Amino acid sequence: MIEILTGSALNTVQDLGRTGFMNLGISHGGAMDRLAMAHGNILLGNPPDAAGIEVAFFPFRLRFHAPTSFALTGARTTARLDDLALPPDWAMTAQAGQTLSLGTPTCGARAYVSFAGGLDVPIKLGSRSTDLKGGFGGFQGRALQRGDRLDCLPADGAPPLPPHGFGLARRTILPAREDALHIRVLPAAEYASFTTGAQHRFVTQDWQVSARANRAGYQFDGTAPLALSRPLNLFSHGIVPGTVQVPPAGMPIVQMADANTCGGYPKIATVIAPDLRLLAQAPVGTTVRFVAVTHAEAVAAVRDDARALADLSRSIGALRGTLAIRPHPVSTRPS
Repeated sequence: MIEILTGSALNTVQDLGRTGFMNLGISHGGAMDRLAMAHGNILLGNPPDAAGIEVAFFPFRLRFHAPTSFALTGARTTARLDDLALPPDWAMTAQAGQTLSLGTPTCGARAYVSFAGGLDVPIKLGSRSTDLKGGFGGFQGRALQRGDRLDCLPADGAPPLPPHGFGLARRTILPAREDALHIRVLPAAEYASFTTGAQHRFVTQDWQVSARANRAGYQFDGTAPLALSRPLNLFSHGIVPGTVQVPPAGMPIVQMADANTCGGYPKIATVIAPDLRLLAQAPVGTTVRFVAVTHAEAVAAVRDDARALADLSRSIGALRGTLAIRPHPVSTRPS
């Protein structure tokens, strides 16, 4: 069992989301950075859809009430288990009474805490993820609050971790605060309805993630709005995570994990799936540059991501199976 020591309206139980219900107005949801959550589950030998905690508000603290193996992935934080500093992308076993604390991220925006076996919360519509708009799923359909206690499912068949834990040899890519984040996009249905100047500005000017950014969507600020070549009257129609809409003010909005399931704003582009998780890790104020790619390039990027994840799963599984793991040194200094 774990106990939440710091509450927030932003920290929730998530898994890989729920599929097949957008026609009912239910968002896909799930982890904003699906790759980070997948890495945590791979480190622990969990099923791919095991539920963990998405942390978007810091500092965050929880207490273990029983020996529990856990993994930290996603944003780089000053993470500690009691007084022991933990490296990024790391898995180890906590003892009863120990406290895990995550400080403000130095890189990225969302951290993930995964647990051996996954969190034991009810499955709703095929998923354990929290749907804040609908008020269901996760832990009582809401964000985690101080004093909440959650159990973990049995971690059947997973061998024990080395005493000091182990982590990913290759760190997860996160957006650097000082650099422009390049996000690859494909043209969307109404792309041709924007002026030539707007099409050019969309992929050449810098955009900043505005304070109006959350799990539903990221709105951007730029120096010049995007204009249509002629007025459009669109009926509300289906949209998905990654859709880039342009409201009348001309500043783009990228739909994220909790995207609306329908909308009537014209769509200029779609963020490709591998880059949507990068955008989810971009803090407010991050400079973003959209980069046009071909359909073939987008498909290749998706396949590369899937291949890398499968390779990682096989290699970590082999290491865990033999415990032939050389632990990384763990410093007692702040990470």
